[in-house]
Amino acid sequence: MTPIHDQTYRRYEGTKQPLGRRWAVIMQTGIRGMLARRAFVALLIVSWAPFIVRAVRLYLVTNFPQAASILPVNPQMFRDFLEQQGIPVFFVTIYTGAGAIANDRRANALQIYLSKPLMRIEYILGKLGTTVAYLLLVTIVPAFLLLLLQVLFSGSFEFLGHNLFLIPALTLASLLRVFVAAFTMLALSSLSKSSRYVAIMYAGAVFFTDALYGLLRIIVGSTRVAWVSITANIDQVTDGIFRLPLRYETPLLVSLLVLLGLVALSISVLERRVRGVEVVA
Repeated sequence: MTPIHDQTYRRYEGTKQPLGRRWAVIMQTGIRGMLARRAFVALLIVSWAPFIVRAVRLYLVTNFPQAASILPVNPQMFRDFLEQQGIPVFFVTIYTGAGAIANDRRANALQIYLSKPLMRIEYILGKLGTTVAYLLLVTIVPAFLLLLLQVLFSGSFEFLGHNLFLIPALTLASLLRVFVAAFTMLALSSLSKSSRYVAIMYAGAVFFTDALYGLLRIIVGSTRVAWVSITANIDQVTDGIFRLPLRYETPLLVSLLVLLGLVALSISVLERRVRGVEVVA
């Protein structure tokens, strides 16, 4: 072994990233890692199938006015599109988020990640950003492309002018689905070292709350108990955002508070579980 004769201090000559921006490296790495998986790319392609169907619908309506009575183009169509995207959101969330923190915990990599100068919030934002980026790709991006296609096919801003609220509605409704799903999944991922177990927990949370609502609705004979279902709360708030009649008797404010509470709970879990040293409960 060759001895080290010179142990004098030398200044770091590499590039220093500004504090608070290092999360982007984690996010970019996660995004590239997902794109390297053929199964995930196939999932993204399938997730755009509803967009293609509605793009054809817009083309038919603008070129054959008689088709408008069968295939109406209205705010309900855009709201239904986002609701249908709930299925791709479910699978994309599992694929991108189940192992986000769980895999690092299994490899004991948190101690490395959270060593200086990377802050804990940067680590969380980086992991969250990967899931959020792909969820936006299957929600807000195709939704606004549909709105753009409507303008291009019709050659007029008349529809958009009469429904200008669709721009903030599509934005808020998409962000609602994206952040509720992303925060919930990331919090669950921080609770386990197995990505498969995390996926089961997330699916269980969605399906169990839906089943619980179905049971309670039969017992009480009312949809007022819809607040126990994550999916029902998202649908209820989305209806309110699009100015459509609410489908459940649950007050809109209650559904919104439940979703905000779920996000707050997820943030609290992340604050407790994402640490450089393992915390034994």
